[in-house]
Amino acid sequence: MGLYGRYILPAIVDSAMSNQEITMQRVRVVPRARGRVLEVGFGAGHNLPFYIPGKVTHLWALEPAAEMSKRAKARLAEARIPVELLKSDALGIPLDDGAADTVVITYTLCSVRTPSAALREIRRVLKPGGKLLFAEHGEAPDADVCRHQRRITSFWRSVCGGCEVGRPIPQLIADAGFEIADMKSGYLEQTWRPMGFNYSGAALKPA
Repeated sequence: MGLYGRYILPAIVDSAMSNQEITMQRVRVVPRARGRVLEVGFGAGHNLPFYIPGKVTHLWALEPAAEMSKRAKARLAEARIPVELLKSDALGIPLDDGAADTVVITYTLCSVRTPSAALREIRRVLKPGGKLLFAEHGEAPDADVCRHQRRITSFWRSVCGGCEVGRPIPQLIADAGFEIADMKSGYLEQTWRPMGFNYSGAALKPA
């Protein structure tokens, strides 16, 4: 990993994930988490303030990048719930089958190497009837925006840690065996449109 990946990219990601509109999406989904919670792509801990003490009994914070975990230290120091850091990626989650009551994934599916495999692994560790809470940017419904997404994918992936802007989030979730219970989608107002089509909501693992 070069200097860009070690120092510059984590700072860029940390700043971008503090965006006010993205924060509002976190506010919409994260407080719905209950019980034993797995957060996939914990990053710098931007979701931590929105978990409700007393509703969340334990949080497994899955994050493979040590550079991002370092940036979470200040937020972890102020955490109001028990947090256990797991240094792993979404393709090999070190939890037993059905261990989690809720899984939270925010702005992570864009950069996972194989999102279908990651979602199947998430489904494995989620209990039957458990809930997947998500907020992700992805494929836009407008043809002209989709063309822009396809044009920039290669460049964007190379400079933004593997981020692919046009992934079909609802289809990926459904194909992994989840039932989408509720979802809102639309463009974030202050974000460049190829980057700004957002999906947020909840999906269930069938009991």
